[in-house]
Amino acid sequence: MEESKQNYDDIIMLPHHISSVHPAMPVSERAAQFMPFAALTGYGEAIDEAGRRTEERMELEEDAVWALDEKLRMIQERAAQKPEISVTFFRQDARKAGGAYVTVTGRIRKIDQYEKNLVMEDGTKISMKEVAELYIVNEGEPSSSRV
Repeated sequence: MEESKQNYDDIIMLPHHISSVHPAMPVSERAAQFMPFAALTGYGEAIDEAGRRTEERMELEEDAVWALDEKLRMIQERAAQKPEISVTFFRQDARKAGGAYVTVTGRIRKIDQYEKNLVMEDGTKISMKEVAELYIVNEGEPSSSRV
């Protein structure tokens, strides 16, 4: 061990060299060069996506469909007043089978009979065939139309 120390005795006390040509590298960039190599880029996201759960779309029973139709008719009659409604509907997942039930509350702009959509004031379009529950907000609690 002593012998190896003697090999560097001539340079051990010299000051650290600072280049007059190249600027010093910022500490954040110096640390980045020691980060591990990410050979499997995106693997973590793929694992997270595979573990994400979706729901299956439920079919409504006949009486629930009838109740929804009645509520849509009531909302259509009041469309000029732009009532505030709460809608729970099935939103298909863009990446995998299934989806999720989402509840949106807001003022309705119109019911598009041709496209079969509810159009909210904020521009959100909700397919009427995906609606599971619907009620006018200022008329009390929802009567469930969901199976």
